[in-house]
Amino acid sequence: MEIRHFLLGLCAFCLFHRRASAESTCNLKAKFNLSGYKDVEKKKVVIGGMFPIHNKNSTVISLLPSFRFNFRTFRWTQAMLFAINEINKREDLLPNTDLGYVIYDSCFTISKAVEGTLTYLTGQDEAVPNYRCGDGPPLAALVGAGGSDLSIVSYSSTCSALESKFQFPTFLRTIPNDKHQSTAIAKMVLHFGWTWVGTIAADDDYGKYGIKDFKEQVEEAGVCISFSETLPKVNIEATAKIIVVFSSDVDLSPLITELLRQNVTNRTWIATEAWVTSALMISLLGGTLGFAVKRASIPGFQRYLLDMDPYTDPLTEEFWETVCLMVMFPHSVYKAVYAVAHALHNLEHCKEGQGPFNGKDCLMYYLKNVRFKVPHTDEEIYFDKGDVEGFYEIINWQFSSNGEISYVIVGHYNGSAAPEDRMNILNDSIVWNSEVLEPPRSVCSENCQPGTRKGIRQGEPVCCFDCIPCADGEISNTSSHLNVLLNCISYDWSNDAHDACVPKIIEFLAFGEPLGITLIVISAFGALVTISVGVVFIMNVGTPLVKANDALLSFSLLFSLVVTFLCSIFFLGQPQNWSCMTSQVALALGFAFCLSSIMSGYTLLPHCVFVTPGAFYKDIFSFLYTQGIACGVWLIMLPPHSIKNTSAKNIKIILECDEGSVVFICCIFSYDILLALLAFIFAFIARKLEDNFSEGKCITFGMLVFFIVWISFVPAYLSTRGKFMVAVQIFAILASSFGLLTCIFLPKCYILLVKPECNTEEMMRPHAKTRDGTATGTSASLATAATEVNATISSMAIDD
Repeated sequence: MEIRHFLLGLCAFCLFHRRASAESTCNLKAKFNLSGYKDVEKKKVVIGGMFPIHNKNSTVISLLPSFRFNFRTFRWTQAMLFAINEINKREDLLPNTDLGYVIYDSCFTISKAVEGTLTYLTGQDEAVPNYRCGDGPPLAALVGAGGSDLSIVSYSSTCSALESKFQFPTFLRTIPNDKHQSTAIAKMVLHFGWTWVGTIAADDDYGKYGIKDFKEQVEEAGVCISFSETLPKVNIEATAKIIVVFSSDVDLSPLITELLRQNVTNRTWIATEAWVTSALMISLLGGTLGFAVKRASIPGFQRYLLDMDPYTDPLTEEFWETVCLMVMFPHSVYKAVYAVAHALHNLEHCKEGQGPFNGKDCLMYYLKNVRFKVPHTDEEIYFDKGDVEGFYEIINWQFSSNGEISYVIVGHYNGSAAPEDRMNILNDSIVWNSEVLEPPRSVCSENCQPGTRKGIRQGEPVCCFDCIPCADGEISNTSSHLNVLLNCISYDWSNDAHDACVPKIIEFLAFGEPLGITLIVISAFGALVTISVGVVFIMNVGTPLVKANDALLSFSLLFSLVVTFLCSIFFLGQPQNWSCMTSQVALALGFAFCLSSIMSGYTLLPHCVFVTPGAFYKDIFSFLYTQGIACGVWLIMLPPHSIKNTSAKNIKIILECDEGSVVFICCIFSYDILLALLAFIFAFIARKLEDNFSEGKCITFGMLVFFIVWISFVPAYLSTRGKFMVAVQIFAILASSFGLLTCIFLPKCYILLVKPECNTEEMMRPHAKTRDGTATGTSASLATAATEVNATISSMAIDD
């Protein structure tokens, strides 16, 4: 029995515990606390609407959420009601259909927006997701909230992320895409020449995408971003005077209040359409410039607002308590309601076989293809890929004398116009947030003045720079922010101020300059001295000294030296093609003539008893003929010519002769070097044939001077530029010519003019002894002896 009582008690306890557990189980049924407007009785179709009539007051610290009234969005709500009432009264639009409405206040919070969305989906004001229990008229379309991503026809969702038809196939809007607004703001920044701006974005898609599009466009145009912050973190110590804000008025209001508390007032704000007409900012930011969606007057709407009874509607009472009537009308809401109405009208009057008839897609089909004129205006609405054309009015916040602020239209932006005609701003109508009437300057560094260029600062944006002088050959002739650096063309050079290109100085060794005159005098002096030596030889042609040295051979040598002296003059003056050819050929032939004359006098030594009279003249002609042929080929194939050398010196154009072919000029003057080496070798050998005159030693010493001069010439020539190269070349020609003239003919002239008593047969007779005791003679005496021997041999042959 006791066991039975125990079991009955245990069962009773279990039943009681199960019942208590069931009673304590969580129940999902919860009533939504939604405020707004609703009229669905006897309505055929309902249009939904969601507006943030209240927004959370972030400046009030409380355990319970605090909300404040937003009269701007309240007017949007009234615009929807006004449009629906106006449509219901029309007989040409939905004549057999009365439109109803269900409008909820989203309070600018996600939770309220979700509650309103669930109510639309389920038809109930309880939290019962995935279940619809409603017997009222169908919800045809939704005029979505400002921050909604799921609306069908939006009056203020401008975010460019919503343009994707893959993600949002049913999204349409009667307000322009933010890409148009970003472009418009970028053009305004460029219009006023601002290159140092800051940006502030709300931490949502509207702010992030809008600022992203703006920054891409201005940075491409050379504008730098001083700071780019996301609310609520903002750098208030930045130096930028222009601040572009992509945000709603609700998100921005706490920041502006804090900035004003810290007395940060010397900024010009660029507003987007989301807050350009906000009452929350109107008393804080005078001088603001912004973009507003094109507005239009709605006949009857002002009277409609004035006639609202605050005693029958708590929201209307709050409206009258908060603000007076404003003049900016919410036209985008008005157009959104009419877009839905026209789509319903076309759907209601569709003909069989002319519609999509795909169930739920029918209304969307007609919405995408709707085209109508907005009542009381000339504006035509049609959706291009879900968006409308970007047209904005540029608004300036201006304080009046009595302290009130007004919205003044100072321009407009038309995104469908030609690029150069899209922006139109009346600069004189703008009131700036400063004491001056000019637009504020907002640059990181001032523009560089003409003659200077930008020097980028390491680790800073490109708009922050130092101005440094332009390099030689570069100029900047403007002080714009672009600071275009120009390189002067090859024939020009920068002036001292580096703000203009001037013609380069033409440089050549002129006849009239002191150096040119000096070289001409020296050349003429050398030629006159050489001619004077020839005159002395002619006057003493019958004397033993002249006879011993063969007068014709001496005259040939003297003539070649006159040529070398005078050919140096052809190197002076402005180079011409003919002077370039003449100077080089005359120099090559002159030295060939001179050196072959010296060398031919010694070709008799090895076989002096077998040569015929005048054999050395043939040698001279053969050497000279070979050089002449080479020079002729050079002049025909690749002749020297004058050029303008712009690379040797920056500020000068050097007029000089180009050899035409390095190979030809090397071959020609290598031939002269070969003749000089042979002449030196023969003279060095002949120095042992001593007589009283010692001619071999004189010629050897003269050839040494010749080699020393031209060996020194090579590094000196390569280390100079311009006219001094020509001067070095002329100096080498004159020095080598004077060396040969002095060493060969000065001892002879000394005997002829100063020591005539030494000019005798006895003195000219060879008396030097060889090792075997026989007498030797000089080259000149040997040449004379050889001539006599040849004559004797010839007479003996005739007698035989």
